[in-house]
Amino acid sequence: MAARRTVDNPTRVGYGALLRTPGAWTFLAPAFAARLPYAMLSLGIVLLVLDTHGSYGTAGLVAAVSAVAQALIGPQTGRLADRYGQSAVLLPSVVVHAVSVGALIALAVGHAPVWTLFLAAAPAGASVPQIGAMVRARWVSRLSDSPATLNTAFAFESVTDEFTFVIGPVLAGAIATTLNPSAGLIAEAVLTVAGGLAFAAQRSTAPARHPGTAGVKRASALASPGVRLLAVSFLGVGTVFGAMQVSITAFTRSAGQEGMSGIVYGVFAGGSMLAGVLYGLIAWRNSARQRMLGCYALLVLGCSTLWAMPNLTALAVAGLFCGLAIAPTLITGYTLVESLVADGAKTEAFTWLTGAIGLGLAAGSTVAGVLIDGHGASGGFLVPVVGSGLGLVALLTLRRLLVPPSTPSRTVARGGTVGAGQASVLTPAALD
Repeated sequence: MAARRTVDNPTRVGYGALLRTPGAWTFLAPAFAARLPYAMLSLGIVLLVLDTHGSYGTAGLVAAVSAVAQALIGPQTGRLADRYGQSAVLLPSVVVHAVSVGALIALAVGHAPVWTLFLAAAPAGASVPQIGAMVRARWVSRLSDSPATLNTAFAFESVTDEFTFVIGPVLAGAIATTLNPSAGLIAEAVLTVAGGLAFAAQRSTAPARHPGTAGVKRASALASPGVRLLAVSFLGVGTVFGAMQVSITAFTRSAGQEGMSGIVYGVFAGGSMLAGVLYGLIAWRNSARQRMLGCYALLVLGCSTLWAMPNLTALAVAGLFCGLAIAPTLITGYTLVESLVADGAKTEAFTWLTGAIGLGLAAGSTVAGVLIDGHGASGGFLVPVVGSGLGLVALLTLRRLLVPPSTPSRTVARGGTVGAGQASVLTPAALD
């Protein structure tokens, strides 16, 4: 049999067709409410601790502890979700999260020692529901026979992620500055509980559990070298998110316009969202690996100008162009990782990437906070270009690891926005 077979008369798979997937809206609506707090937590912590303890370094460090805990524990909850089901993991997670955030607020407002803030921030981050990974796993479960539609779903999810990063920081910043810094985190906890419980209730669309075989140890998704490489590259993307949040906050404060921090960050995320929408509508002809390298190189280029911006307007424009490379990079990364792991490890694999972003966010916010305390707001903007630059070096050096493992054949779509009826059957070598 020939290595490739293409069915004629292709049709494009757009977002409208995707959203008409039976049952899609039953989990998409609550998922949006549940993932919105993900974009509010870090900035909410920064604003609260900055108000109560007066140091960017301390604020960034507390946010970093939360992000590190999320990065380390998130993949484990993803693995448990693959094994025992999403609802079984979500229900205790949202309870722990609400209690931990409440404790963090009480300690910060009470001017408790910094080390006690770490004790509350760690479980707050560890218990963040991994909604984005769980939604992607639901798409994989429902669209496994339509790779073209699945790739469009990944684009839609990245756009949704970016939309939450447009709305989340603006919402957290507005609530914190209009009411008080505590209110931003209170809103985050309420949305987490309400959205998480509503999402958990949608059991009919959840992927099948993979409890495993007695006496057989299941390999972690991280055992794949390609997954590890993508996690490293997403770590670089995370440094961009973390450093931007802290640096923009410092830049707007130094300019006497602190209330603009959420808006400027929203412009950055808005550029990513726009690029993600357009990316999902293009029938790409080159391989996902090539697109990953190209998008990541553009990200490094966009980050390279941030430190030199003289005012808020210039910073917003530079942030917009930087953001244009974010969503395409993430979409392509999630597309690649899905091809690198077997069924039963999808949620865990997606969560490793999400966790890597959180770990990078922690490192980025911490280093940026230290640089800002010592050298001013512009110093914090050096972190995104260094972090993303190291990620690009790793991708270029080890790009061969992104080729899926050898299997008899794999059905994929040409480009990613082509209809399910015209999928191609490719050997693994043809994917590159």
